[in-house]
This record gives sequence, C-alpha cells and structure tokens, in this order.
Amino acid sequence: MIVLTGATGLVGRLLVAELEGREVRVITRSPGEAGFPAEVEVVEGDPQRPESLEKALRGADALFLHSRAVGDAAYDVVALARELGVGRVVALAAANVDDRPEAQPSRFRGDRNKEVDEAAATSGLEWVSLRPSSFALNALTAWGGQIRAGDDVRYVHAGFEESPLHERDLVEVLAKALVEDDLVGRRIDLTGPESLSHREMVQQIGAALGRPLRFHEIPAPRAAEGMLAGGLSEPFVTAMMARYAAHLARPQFPPTPDLEKILGRPARTFAAWAADHAAEFGARQ
Repeated sequence: MIVLTGATGLVGRLLVAELEGREVRVITRSPGEAGFPAEVEVVEGDPQRPESLEKALRGADALFLHSRAVGDAAYDVVALARELGVGRVVALAAANVDDRPEAQPSRFRGDRNKEVDEAAATSGLEWVSLRPSSFALNALTAWGGQIRAGDDVRYVHAGFEESPLHERDLVEVLAKALVEDDLVGRRIDLTGPESLSHREMVQQIGAALGRPLRFHEIPAPRAAEGMLAGGLSEPFVTAMMARYAAHLARPQFPPTPDLEKILGRPARTFAAWAADHAAEFGARQ
C-alpha cells in the first residue's frame, strides 16, 4: 500500500494516475470532494496534524511526503510512519533546498523543502529525496494571461536561464522511487534536458501555438509591482527577484544526467511541454 500526501494537487493527481494498478491510499481533508477513481482508497486526514493520520498510515508500505502538504509537520509525520511500520518514505523537496530559507521563494507559499528532505534522510526508513529544478508549469503561471491576451510578453530578465522540468518526468521518477529499490538512500537532482532563457522559453511557447510571441524585458521593480498587484505576497516576490538577479551571469540549476539515467530515456524538452499545454495558453482574444 502506497500512501500519498498532497494527492489532490497537480503532482499528486498525476502520481495517482502513474501508480495505476497498485494499491494507493490518498490523504485529504475533504474526501467528498477528492474525485479519485473508485479503486483509490480515500482517507480523511490533515497532513499538518499528524495525530489525524494513524488510520491512513496503518498497513502502508511507502509514504509520499509532499513538502507543501505536510508543512512544518514533516518530522512528526515521518516519526508516526516509522512507529506504524511504514518501510519507505519518498520526499519531494527542491533543487534550492540548501539555500537560505529567505532565498527560497516557494517557502513563502508553504513549501518546507528542507524539512521533508531531512525528515526523510534521518527517518531510519528506506528513503529517497527528489530535488527538482523549476517546473516548466511556472511558465503558464507567469505568462499564461499575457499570451492568452496577445503576442507580447513583458517580464523581467530576458536572459535569465534555468532548466525547466516537465511535471510528467518528475512523476515518473517519483513512482519509481516509491516502488523500486534502485534509488533508495539518495538525494537526486532532477532537471529538464536544456538550459533556456526566459526569452527562449517564450519563443518555444510561440512555436507550439503557431504564433510569433515577442518577449519585452521590463525592469525588476516594474515586474515586482505586477506580481504584487496579481496577489503574490511581498516576501515571495522579493525572494523571486533576488533569485533572478543572483543567476544572471550563470544558469540556475544547469542540466544534470540523473533523470535520463533513471528513466532510460532523455528528459522531455520544454518544447514538448509547451506542445502538451498549448490549449491552456489559449488563442488570442
């Protein structure tokens, strides 16, 4: 039996699908709204309240520890899993896990990457911690609205580079970590196959849409104002702008060979990701 926290989020739902044919139990605060197939066992519980998880963890073989779902309760959740006889824990951390907390933008949105990474590694169980680079999906969040409205994208630092990771590649590795033994005892850095600038990513989205998208670099203060106006918190925006500025001279998280070695094939490209999500960028209004 594999138990999943964070199962109702994007990664969790993809992971449920990837584990089709295996016994899967998901933890959710709202079982009636979960919407999983009948063969998936749904158990009510709050991953940030470990005392509510005994039913979900009892009889489990492996536990997926989602950094945002468990939050500050990571160590207590793992301790309970060990007490109840769970044999393996797989943590979803991030490539910037060793950066200062204030330099990790997602921390201001609830992610506790360092905590799940360390909770897994010190659990006394079989463990794996995955440290993915930035998700390709961030492009949809950052630029989707502008691209749906027209062909011009205004954003900060055209030349900033990173290696965006397709979420389906991450999920395939997660599934292997939960059910196979080759990755046990490892912290694994996962990236996309190539380092791309903001401008290059926008161009590749345009190619997938069959539209000549144009990237216009704007000053960081103006970009920050737009993010704040869009509802993002000031600490998150400050950390994001600092992350961009710190990596202007060299790519953030350059490509690693780990994913290809694990899956036995190259990582999916950003161009492939853009084609997969073309409909979500929509047509010009």
